[in-house]
Amino acid sequence: MGEQKERMLRGERYQDSDPELVAERRRAQELVDEFNGTGAGEAERRGRILGTLLGRIGSGSWVMPRFQCDYGYLIEIGSNSFLNYDAILLDCARITIGDDVSIGPRAQLLTALHPMEDHEARRARWEAAAPITIGDNVWFGGGVIVCPGVAVGENTVVGAGSVVTRDLPPRVFAAGNPCRVVREL
Repeated sequence: MGEQKERMLRGERYQDSDPELVAERRRAQELVDEFNGTGAGEAERRGRILGTLLGRIGSGSWVMPRFQCDYGYLIEIGSNSFLNYDAILLDCARITIGDDVSIGPRAQLLTALHPMEDHEARRARWEAAAPITIGDNVWFGGGVIVCPGVAVGENTVVGAGSVVTRDLPPRVFAAGNPCRVVREL
């Protein structure tokens, strides 16, 4: 494993132009393209592709095409979970999705971070990443965006179009931009 990949996996700044990382993204993109090219009646083939692409996909879970990710192997999906159409999972850090999770269409789970104050580092294409954790039995409405480093507690519901910038506790309904707890469930 090269230095840039090690840095990425440790959550430190790294350069995504590293040849090893570029090759891993290309491999993932080939599998994603194959997955997205499957027909409606090819659920078994989709499952095989996801089994190769992802770090883990639990039994009874399924993902609808179009699906996009960076590396795939940093994504773990529990059992009986569902990702609807057009999910984007930028997995420069680990993304863990629990059991019985429902993620609405066009959701985005984004682990990548770019320097805000260090303009030269951003210009030089340095970035970092922070993991995202989604607890069991969470439901995201359509178009939810989850920012780097966020954890969502079990049995939480996030309203459509919300931008989740901070951790959410278990058993709440949260919504908005930025997403805030509306009430307990």
